[in-house]
Amino acid sequence: MIYNNLTYKMRVFLARLVVVALSVASIGYLFPDNQVYAEPSTTETSDSKSVWPVAPDITSGSAILIDADTGAILYEKNAHETGYPASTTKILTGLLVIENCNLEDIVTFSREAAESVAYDEANLGTRKGEQYTVEQALYGLLLHSANEIAYGLAEHVSGSVDAFVEIMNARAKEMGALDTNFVNASGLHNDNHYTTPYDMAMIARGCYNNTTFVNIDSTSSTYIIPPTNKMSYKRYVRHRHEMLKGREYYYEYCRGGKTGYTSNADYTLVTFAEKNGMRLICVCFQSGEDTRFTDTRALFDWGFENFEKVTASSSDISSIFSTNNLYNSKVFNNYNYRFNISTSTLTLPDNISVGDITMDVAKDSVSTTTDGVYTANINYKYKDYTVGIAKLTIASSDNFAASSNLPYKITDDENIPKAKNRFSINIWWLVLAGVMLLILMYAIMELKHRRKHRHVRRTVKKHRRVNISRK
Repeated sequence: MIYNNLTYKMRVFLARLVVVALSVASIGYLFPDNQVYAEPSTTETSDSKSVWPVAPDITSGSAILIDADTGAILYEKNAHETGYPASTTKILTGLLVIENCNLEDIVTFSREAAESVAYDEANLGTRKGEQYTVEQALYGLLLHSANEIAYGLAEHVSGSVDAFVEIMNARAKEMGALDTNFVNASGLHNDNHYTTPYDMAMIARGCYNNTTFVNIDSTSSTYIIPPTNKMSYKRYVRHRHEMLKGREYYYEYCRGGKTGYTSNADYTLVTFAEKNGMRLICVCFQSGEDTRFTDTRALFDWGFENFEKVTASSSDISSIFSTNNLYNSKVFNNYNYRFNISTSTLTLPDNISVGDITMDVAKDSVSTTTDGVYTANINYKYKDYTVGIAKLTIASSDNFAASSNLPYKITDDENIPKAKNRFSINIWWLVLAGVMLLILMYAIMELKHRRKHRHVRRTVKKHRRVNISRK
């Protein structure tokens, strides 16, 4: 009754106040300052051992195993420790070339590009003014790991290596990298050229999502670059990844990757694998020439054996969220505010149920646009383990657009499940907002009552004065 007696403008003000209060409360609930980002513990408790599979021992100094589709982190060892990626850098170089060029484009190599490598570095002996198609150059980059090819492709895309590096760093951050800085396109050592296994895994997700990249990078047979305008003979390039078919460490589920080595970085490796619809990415840094392959295989076998995907858009996943559904409330419908948490699939150990999963916000992921749309990456968590990633969007209905439920998809025409319009609210914040609203409404009504009372008193006094004068 009190609410109905208020003016329209006052109703709008109060409703928006509720929206703001609930928004802040909700974001505070999901984004607590002391729980924004959680690093998995290196010491497992007896409770966690009983439900999270025991991983194999590996010798690489740092490593990570993730599900390429869900972003779930199945295993990590010093995964956020910065190190030198060496030639694994070239997967990002290759992806950016594919995203910005046609395969039939002609690349003409400058003197700087042709002379950018030493005789003992991986190269194709490219001459000044020599021309390749972009496709031929990509095979030389990703299979043979030719450094002058990386230099020439960077110039072709951006005009200079420095300009290309700016694109590299921006794209890496866009794909989820947190602690990465690139200064060249090849991975040649520079103290300021660094990344982490976690960041490289996030970059690899974007690469593995690109069909052209995978088609080139998964080539196990010898690729032939025909004679060019400067060379009369053919060049034969072969993938350096030893887990592909016909290699010493052949792994039947391997779908490509990239090797790397410098004396400062030691041996590095990024590998893609697929088995029974599950696609995994493994990154090993600070490793040995052979142990990087054996470590990768051990982690892949462990991951495929102990984990499975659960579709988060199924009815079971609703147990993650609160039963409160503000999306359908009168306030939100009247004043066009919307919350959306896009759903994704989760990657869980066989003995963990969806009911055990919680959420938090990914580190440094909160952003806003000029039209007032707020987004953040939400991590689905089991204890300290990330088992999936989704996106939170807050906006008005005028500019609201639900984003893809997967930051990563197999093909461009993949059917993506519709996102749920549901948002979890801490009940105590809801109660606090209600109390604040009641106090405000009481203050407004009290103010109106006092004004009315003063008006009555003034009217009575006026009548008294009139009556006295008449007498």
